[in-house]
Amino acid sequence: MIKSLNDLVEQAKHKEKKKIAVAAAEDLDVLEVVEEAVKMEMAEFILIGDKAKIEKIAAENNKKIACQIIDEPVQKKAAEKAVELVLNGEAGALMKGLLHTGTFLKAVLNKEKGLNKGRLVSQISVFDKEYGEGLQLLTDCAMAIQPSIDEKKQIIENAVYLAQKIGYDKPKVALISALEIVNPAIPDTVDAAILSKMADRGQIKDAIVDGPFALDNAISLEAARHKGIDSAVAGQADVLVVPNLQVGNVLTKALTYYAHKEVAAAVIGAGAPIIMTSRTDTVRDKLLSVVLANYIS
Repeated sequence: MIKSLNDLVEQAKHKEKKKIAVAAAEDLDVLEVVEEAVKMEMAEFILIGDKAKIEKIAAENNKKIACQIIDEPVQKKAAEKAVELVLNGEAGALMKGLLHTGTFLKAVLNKEKGLNKGRLVSQISVFDKEYGEGLQLLTDCAMAIQPSIDEKKQIIENAVYLAQKIGYDKPKVALISALEIVNPAIPDTVDAAILSKMADRGQIKDAIVDGPFALDNAISLEAARHKGIDSAVAGQADVLVVPNLQVGNVLTKALTYYAHKEVAAAVIGAGAPIIMTSRTDTVRDKLLSVVLANYIS
């Protein structure tokens, strides 16, 4: 089992290097990530974007970019070309550069020429546990705005897939709300109860799923005991599933800006690993996302 993000970096060094296609690579942060990942021998890259701008940014900032560059200044076409490289087997993963998320995802999820496998695609933030050893997964923080029960089921399944890739045989999944009891006035507590029962009946496999939980009694055994919660998941969750994008987005940003945690990000459910970080993410977090994609691909 991967014990921490630092451990992930060490374990990834023993994996075969993957080639990553970067859409709209004309961005200093992207080039810094590429330079560092190549230096660490974590990955290789194909850069798609405005070649003149890429080379100008690299030269002005003394960045050594020993990568193939495909000249495509139109962002929509750059995203489509990056997807095409993955589909053709010329790259093993896809990375979003300096372009709008909607433009990027439109190419990724194109039904005819994209990486869509007919599954819901969801985002997962990965960080060191605050209590205990190992990595904690938080989902969905960037894509599913107000997921239905069926969509939440698929979000859980995507997270379980990633959790198993990093070493959890049967991850403990906590369905997060504002409180740990079912209250019909708070619909996501009802959703959590339904999803828990679905897992009990085998409709969600390879995981222990329970909820609703408030955040404290999902991650802290002391908080769970104080509330008298009897559950295999309480206080020791490996995966946190939030009720909607608003909660996930605020919580993952709070981890970064208040708790100062390093956070890697993964997008799961498509035909290849996708690295889709925020423009405000640190270079280190973007690098960790590259490492994670390389490790799981």
